[in-house]
Amino acid sequence: MSDLPFAEACVYIVDDDAGVRDALGWLLRTRRLLGIPYDSADRFWAELQAWPDEPTSPACVLLDVRMPGMSGLALFERLRALPWFEALPVIFLSGHADVPTAVDAVKRGAFDFCEKPFSDNALVDRVEQALRQAHAVQTHRRQRRELQAKVAALTDRERDVMRLVAAGLPNKLVADELQISVRTVEVHRAHVFEKMDVKSAVELVNRLRDL
Repeated sequence: MSDLPFAEACVYIVDDDAGVRDALGWLLRTRRLLGIPYDSADRFWAELQAWPDEPTSPACVLLDVRMPGMSGLALFERLRALPWFEALPVIFLSGHADVPTAVDAVKRGAFDFCEKPFSDNALVDRVEQALRQAHAVQTHRRQRRELQAKVAALTDRERDVMRLVAAGLPNKLVADELQISVRTVEVHRAHVFEKMDVKSAVELVNRLRDL
């Protein structure tokens, strides 16, 4: 049984061998994981084009290196070009002759490769690790979007005050820099802290590092 800290996750199995797809689907079910099979890279890429946006639940791809039509490597290059590539980890399934190619793909951003015939437990362990990574990346990307929305909700003057407060300036120097009263700075500073959901300048600085 899977011990993943989230309920919804899926594994896209892209392999032209029906026997491999069936075996991997069964293996994933032993860990309560959903496997979605595709018999070609072309079919998976076509469906990917219909996605409205990046995955909203943890997912990864088990990808065969050699297939008729679009190869696994060609699909991988297309995936690498996506702005949310890190949110969809790729594990290559390679035959012995493909190992050097798969190793090179890992250097270019693939999560890992498993050589056929693979160890069932080792493969599913890596799948779960890939799903954990996908979850972490998706969480970070979501938090970053929320942070950007909070910054966008600030007024121009509040952003000016935030920039100077984050630079470490006390209220008096912020007031001098912006040619406004200290009291006005205090009001804007309070609004910034409230809108950014922070309690201190240090917390504000740490939050802005994620932008």
